Amino acid sequence: MSSDQPYEYRRRELVEPDWRRFPGWRTVTREEWESAQWQRAHCIKNARQLRAVLGDLVDERFYADLVDDQQRLATMSMLVPPQMLNTMVPDAPPSTDTFYADPVRRYMIPVASDRRTDWPSHPYATRDSLHEHDMWVAEGLTHRYPTKVLAELLSTCPQYCGHCTRMDLVGNSTPTVDKLRLTLKPVDRYDAMIAYLRTHPGVRDVVVSGGDVANVPWRQLESFLMRLLDIESVRDIRLATKALMGLPQHWLQPHVVEGLERVARTAARRGVNLAIHTHVNHVNSLTPLVARAAQTALEVGVRDVRNQGVLLRGVNATSADLLDLCFALQGEAGILPYYFYMCDMIPGAEHWRVAVWQAQQLQHDIMGYLPGYATPRIVCDVPFVGKRWVHMVSEYDRERGISYWTKNYRTSIEAADPDALTRTHPYYDPIDTLPESGQRWWAKQQAADAPRESA
Repeated sequence: MSSDQPYEYRRRELVEPDWRRFPGWRTVTREEWESAQWQRAHCIKNARQLRAVLGDLVDERFYADLVDDQQRLATMSMLVPPQMLNTMVPDAPPSTDTFYADPVRRYMIPVASDRRTDWPSHPYATRDSLHEHDMWVAEGLTHRYPTKVLAELLSTCPQYCGHCTRMDLVGNSTPTVDKLRLTLKPVDRYDAMIAYLRTHPGVRDVVVSGGDVANVPWRQLESFLMRLLDIESVRDIRLATKALMGLPQHWLQPHVVEGLERVARTAARRGVNLAIHTHVNHVNSLTPLVARAAQTALEVGVRDVRNQGVLLRGVNATSADLLDLCFALQGEAGILPYYFYMCDMIPGAEHWRVAVWQAQQLQHDIMGYLPGYATPRIVCDVPFVGKRWVHMVSEYDRERGISYWTKNYRTSIEAADPDALTRTHPYYDPIDTLPESGQRWWAKQQAADAPRESA
C-alpha cells in the first residue's frame, strides 16, 4: 500500500506530561497530582491563579487578554483543573506564542483576541439554543426525544468549557450572563424526576448529566442511579462526565470505584445497559491517568465508555486532528469514538463553529481509516429537531448558510402541533464562512433589524 495517503497512522502511546515544567508546580509530588482532593483544591479560576502557575513563561499580554474576555465577553466562568492545564503545550514549558496557539487552551481558556469582531455571535444565537429548558417536564428533566430524557442533576462541573451548550444554566454567572438557577433542593428535584419516569413507561433511556455527575456527592448519585434501576421501563443509563478526562483522579477514588461497581453489577443483573459518556476534544487531553480511569470503569462492569466531542475551529476541525484523537481514544484509552457535535449556536461562539458543508467534508475525510464501530458520526443538534447526521440535511442554501432539517417525532412541547412532523427547521452556518454575497445579505438583515430593536 502506498504511503502517499491523505492521513498516515502512526501509533502514539499516551504520556502524562510533566507538570513540574510549570513554575508553580515544581514541587508537586506524584501523590499530590493523583489526588482528586488536591486537583479540586488547585483549580485555576482567574488570571491571578493562572499567573501563579505559569509565572513569566507567558507574558502580561496574555493575562490582560484573559481578563478582558472574562469581564466583557465570556459566557462561562473560568475553572480549569490542573490535569487539564497540564495537557496544554504538553511537551515543553509554554511560551506566550505556544500557549496562545494551543488547541486545548483555545476552548478551555478563551481570551478576547480569540473571538471574532465582525460576527462575534450569530444573529439567531440564543442562550438556551436547544430549548432544553422549554422542554423540562420536571426541574432539570428535559423530555425531547420520545424514548429518551436528559436528567440535569446539578448545574456545576469540575471544569468549565468556553463553548458550553448549557451556558444558560451551568456554572457561575459572568458579567455578561446572569445564569438561571435550579431552585429545588436536590432531594426534591430527584424525587420529581423519578416520579415522572415511573409514570411514563415509554421512556427507556436516561442520560444522567448536569453540569457533570462527578460533582454530585457519590452517595447521592448512587442512590439516584439505584432508583432509576428500580424502574422496569428504564433500559439504558448513560452517565455524562467530562471529568473522566478533565479530572480522572475523581473516577479513580476507591469509594467511587466501589460504588460504580455496585451500580454496574445491579445494572447487569437487571439487563440495563450502563455506559459513561465523556467529552474529549483533542488528542493531547488523553493521558495514562485518563486511560486508567476508563479502564477501571470497564473492569468494574460499566458496559461501555464513549466519547462525545465537539467540532471546534482551531481545536480539532481537521481530518488529521479528528483521526489522531479517535485512534488514541479507541486504541490507547479504551474509549469508543461516538459523536462529534457541531458547536451549538450560543452567544460568542462564532469563532469556534464550523459550517454544515465543512462538517460534511470532515465526515467524508475520516471514513475508511478507523474500524467501523469506532468511526464517529458528525451530527448537528438542530433546535427543536435534535441530533441529525450532517448528511441528513433536507435543503441547503450555501450562499446564505441556511440549512433546513426535518424530524420524525414530536418533542414534549409539540403534542398538539399538527405540523410538527412536516415543518422544516433552519440551522445557520457561521457568517464568516459564507461567500461575500451571503455575508452582505446578513449585514443588510442586521441593519434592517437594528431600528426595530431600538424602537
